Amino acid sequence: MTPELSVEINLEAGDWPQTFQPLAETVLGAALENSGFATDGPCEISVLLTDNRSQQALNREWRGKDKPTNVLSFPALEDDDPIEGLLGDISLAYETLVAEADDLEKPFEHHFAHLLVHGMLHVLGYDHETEDEALAMEARETDIMGLLGYPDPYDGQVLLND
Repeated sequence: MTPELSVEINLEAGDWPQTFQPLAETVLGAALENSGFATDGPCEISVLLTDNRSQQALNREWRGKDKPTNVLSFPALEDDDPIEGLLGDISLAYETLVAEADDLEKPFEHHFAHLLVHGMLHVLGYDHETEDEALAMEARETDIMGLLGYPDPYDGQVLLND
């Protein structure tokens, strides 16, 4: 059964494509459904689409890193909480995503979708602090992206700078 997911998007800054809302809903729904976690009720996720300046301020305030980054995740649940209600927040920086997609010679949509999946998995408790965690998270991301019809987001390269 597909979990019920409400996606709230706040477009703060950046030249985001007009198709971001339905794409984000599809991608985040697939990430939740294929995360390996069972939901206990309706869920909600909040997404902030912003620019490098605002993302840098968030990264500085919450992580002590004074630089923009592609994606930030802010889980609202504790480790043993049921997967329901407000799951958390994801913030994406437009200029960073564009630059990374260009550097990787990937369509912006593919990179945007990948970072939404990555952000959702962080919200749900995945991490990549150790090599084993990174391999498990990357494998889950690759599987979800494949289910959505996208190629392997890593192609032998790690690009996430969170």
